[in-house]
Amino acid sequence: MKTIRIGNAGGYWGDDPDALKYQVTGGDLDFITIDYLAEITMSIMNKQLRKNPEAGYAKDFLGHLEPVFETVMEKGIRIITNAGGVNPLALARALGKMAAEKGLKPKIAVVDGDNILDDIDHLSDEGVDFSNMENGAPYSEIRGRVLSANLYFGARPVVRALKAGADIVITGRVTDTGITLAAMMASFDWAEDDYDKLATGIVAGHILECGAQSTGGNFTDWRKVPSFDVVGYPIAEISEDGGVVITKHEGLGGLVSVDTVREQLLYEMGEPKNYITPDVIADFSSIQLEAAGENRVRVFGIKGAVPTDLLKVSVAYEDGFKSEGTIIISGPDAREKAEKFAEIFWSRVGTDFEDHLTEYVGLNACHRHLAPLKESNEVLLRFAVRDHDRSKFERFRRKLPALILSGPPAVAVTGGAPQVRNVVSYWPALVPQDISTWEVTVFDGDDVLFHETGGWPKTGGMPVPAAIGESGGTVPFSTETKRVPLKAIALGRSGDKGDMSNIGVIARSELAYHFIGTVLTAERVKEIFRGLVKGKVERYPVSNLLAWNFLLHEALGGGGTLGLRIDAQGKTLAHALIAQEFDIPVDVLASVES
Repeated sequence: MKTIRIGNAGGYWGDDPDALKYQVTGGDLDFITIDYLAEITMSIMNKQLRKNPEAGYAKDFLGHLEPVFETVMEKGIRIITNAGGVNPLALARALGKMAAEKGLKPKIAVVDGDNILDDIDHLSDEGVDFSNMENGAPYSEIRGRVLSANLYFGARPVVRALKAGADIVITGRVTDTGITLAAMMASFDWAEDDYDKLATGIVAGHILECGAQSTGGNFTDWRKVPSFDVVGYPIAEISEDGGVVITKHEGLGGLVSVDTVREQLLYEMGEPKNYITPDVIADFSSIQLEAAGENRVRVFGIKGAVPTDLLKVSVAYEDGFKSEGTIIISGPDAREKAEKFAEIFWSRVGTDFEDHLTEYVGLNACHRHLAPLKESNEVLLRFAVRDHDRSKFERFRRKLPALILSGPPAVAVTGGAPQVRNVVSYWPALVPQDISTWEVTVFDGDDVLFHETGGWPKTGGMPVPAAIGESGGTVPFSTETKRVPLKAIALGRSGDKGDMSNIGVIARSELAYHFIGTVLTAERVKEIFRGLVKGKVERYPVSNLLAWNFLLHEALGGGGTLGLRIDAQGKTLAHALIAQEFDIPVDVLASVES
């Protein structure tokens, strides 16, 4: 049976620049996918494009590829990347120039059509509803301030590019999972209505899309990772019948285990039964995992359903300004002195900003009230403000450096006067598929080998109502307990989407799963994160992975770019949660030790 190997070489713009090199040279691969885009990345690229018509893409891709370009071509490895950003054609031209200088002749494909920035106001006037899908706010609230607007395309145009013979496919905003699924669909001729196989491809893509997060990076049990030197990035071995094994190259660092894969599956998970993509609705509650050898995990049993007839559009818009600054305070009495400095600073600057924040980095900046307050030898005192009136920021900038000679002793400024930055906020919406047309062009040097435009298959599937708040069951537990951190019986992984954080709590045993279900309710989590979570908390059982997924709404101070916290994306929240102590039955503790 035919099998392909797909490797990932990057989960975000700024990931390890050597990841592609190690994937290319570490062993045999058929495809490599690289993800460079995030919601706000598109607005940055649009700013670059306005200054330079040949900019607007992830230039880093060229530097990542250059050292191994010849090897990629010799081995016949095909690369799929969304590094094209808002100007994939310009990246294709730059790539073609680099190839010519090396005497290489790759067939380069461009997938375009996702960028609707120039059309969004017209589409809105024509009746397309761009209301915020998270809070229902009308598009009129941000009209005139939009910096970027990109549809999330699915795998279909990438499949067409691969079938037309492309060696390298450059896209704009194709879904993170779609670039991986496309390699499977093109290789195996999977039908667009074979939803179980498509869902399998989506799940494999989700495991791969964040790079080393599935191979030991960001792993709760990090001490179990044999080596963090040259961590091997994930590889999916896919067979024509939909079989999946997750692994990595031998001889590299990192770890692939059922637990590293479980953690990645919970990352940025919403409703488990409804992982919605343009290609298929994947049911994450159907996923089964089993160890298949050293650094090998088999993934199977995945079910899929008809996709909706909607596409997600990611809009970025101007939303005021923010600034932050720090001073470093040493002991003795570092905490007390830091609190006094904060009092002095805000009395001088005033608090008439739309939002302001004080954080004590080294004490409790990440976990806030959940962190045990202990004396520290030094504290990085961090101040942050946000407002739409830029004139307010001048006194903030000037007053911070002035602190060091007019307060308690043993203090220094770190970095001088704070800088004022534009705030770019995120606005997601759902729109009909038929407002968009994708375009695929395959180039051989200056010649066009293939060109096609198209739309999306007629669908109209609906998400399945999900079970919320399901109990942990009626399993009896020992009455003898021991008070220990939840980490003793659970792993944790946080993710974020806009102003919502998800926390996956992943049990170390089946008995632990049931116990967690009885004590860690949505209400309990809301109480634990009081003051941080402004909205509701939802809990979803993911019994197939022995996990509970919590969605914390209005938990990030407005979202990653709007919020002022040092952990603006809530990446540390899962570990704040599993650090909390519970009275855990001794038989539950014994079940995770056996």
